[in-house]
Amino acid sequence: MLISRVSLHDETVSRLRALITDGALRPGSRIDERELCQRFGVSRTPLREALKVLASEGLVELLPHRGSRVTRLSAPELRDAFEIVAALEALAGELACQRITDAQIDEIAAVHARMEKHYRRGELTEYFACNQTIHEAINRAAGNPQLTEMYALVSNRVRRARYMANHSPERWANAMREHVEILDALRRRDGSACGALLREHLQHKLYTVEHEVDVES
Repeated sequence: MLISRVSLHDETVSRLRALITDGALRPGSRIDERELCQRFGVSRTPLREALKVLASEGLVELLPHRGSRVTRLSAPELRDAFEIVAALEALAGELACQRITDAQIDEIAAVHARMEKHYRRGELTEYFACNQTIHEAINRAAGNPQLTEMYALVSNRVRRARYMANHSPERWANAMREHVEILDALRRRDGSACGALLREHLQHKLYTVEHEVDVES
């Protein structure tokens, strides 16, 4: 599908990030700029600008005079990033329970219901999109723009790993149960419980990635 000229830059970044996240572009693989330009219906300029953005997120490695490639997963780097994301999500959960509105809870609950349907159908890509929407909504509900900015930057570094962790049926089932508990804590506005649940949720993801996903040591 060609990309319209509306929000060309953001849409190119989003689609390229999605190809990396869901594994269509494999870790370590060279990025074929010509093929992607044809696929998206864009010129080299917006594509290369998108590559620079993804390079800043740690998803792409720019090779001087040799194009670019998808970065490989590094266990130490992932561990560091997951620790930061877990801390930020825990803080967001605590603050959200103090500040979240009934309308925001209803919106998160509606996305949760859609996510559960995708889980039941085994639709991982659609499930993951809802999953990320929920985590981002909780972060916004914390009402701290600086926290949201920091979270957006670091969370992109682990997005691909979070997606890959759900390839484990057991982990996927556990993640779904954990989200039920997180939603319940939000409804009760129990900041301590919500923060702890979000931290554990990320720790479980990291454990799965370290033990079941092929990453560099």
